[in-house]
Amino acid sequence: MDIVLEIFDTIIFDRLYATVLPASFAGYSAQNIGHATTTFSSTRESPTSVPPSTQIWQLEPSQYAFMSTWPRDNIWRQTLSLYLITWLFGLVVYFICATLSYLFVFDHATFTHPKYLKNQVSLEIKQASTALPVMAIFTVPFFVGEVRGYAKLYNVLADAPFPLYNVFQFPFFILFTDFFIYWIHRGLHHPRVYKNLHKPHHRWIMPTPYASHAFHPIDGFAQSVPYHVFPFIFPLNKIAYIILFAFINVWTVFIHDGEYVANSRFINGAACHTMHHLYFNYNYGQFTTLWDRFGGSYRKPNDELFGRDSKMSKQEWERQCKEMEMVQQKVEGDDDRDYGDVGRSLQKKLV
Repeated sequence: MDIVLEIFDTIIFDRLYATVLPASFAGYSAQNIGHATTTFSSTRESPTSVPPSTQIWQLEPSQYAFMSTWPRDNIWRQTLSLYLITWLFGLVVYFICATLSYLFVFDHATFTHPKYLKNQVSLEIKQASTALPVMAIFTVPFFVGEVRGYAKLYNVLADAPFPLYNVFQFPFFILFTDFFIYWIHRGLHHPRVYKNLHKPHHRWIMPTPYASHAFHPIDGFAQSVPYHVFPFIFPLNKIAYIILFAFINVWTVFIHDGEYVANSRFINGAACHTMHHLYFNYNYGQFTTLWDRFGGSYRKPNDELFGRDSKMSKQEWERQCKEMEMVQQKVEGDDDRDYGDVGRSLQKKLV
């Protein structure tokens, strides 16, 4: 995360802190020389030197990098900066990824599905927008630990434990996080936990890409913990770290976009995740179906989902609704969702 922080420091935060918390040059120099280290995106030996967060490149700092009482390596500044990045930049990434998927991938015929909620997109956006700032509070301590050198992040490929690790780290990260997310997600479906924490995400029976981050904040954070724990246990290249976190955001949108491309026994794509939203107690995995198979919770997506006409047929929708309502009654009790006039009329017909 120090690479991301250095970029934001250079572009935004140096000038912001210099304006809000200005300092005299002499006072700043004495403080900085005493506290700077190579781990931090901060001054090192003099108030005109800023070590890079990575050996691959260095951003040239402006004069504002040396003009605040809070230097770059100040823990309070790092905490506040990382919180703003996690919240606001996370919100921007969410909107960009979800909107691109919504415009170019998502099948808008889903709007006519009887289990599509009234004003659902706006409700999903509201849920995500209120969850992200709270999730950021719980996430920032991990990022601060990374920036201050407690994680096992490394700079260049030569620093890997062995050469092939630079390739191995990608599938290793996916398998590690997929395993723990599976069990966390399955635990969130325990009756004592589900209604208080996980039900807000299951409000969306037929999700849109905007449902990707529409969680209860503790639910969303809990499922992200394996991502943050990994670099404190295992080595991870800094660039690979950024690539993987970008991939996670795209993937989370992808499995909610309703475009059933991956008809695979092993990939937990949008079709598998749609089965989870429809029928609740299946397909808890994030990336693969591996742990669902071991845990006995895998459910193969209906073949009808992979045909454009069959997945949008009235017959398929009525079959989905009938089974979904039976499962939903057992899991949640009375259904308090507002499906609008179309959904209510079909519900009456099925009843």
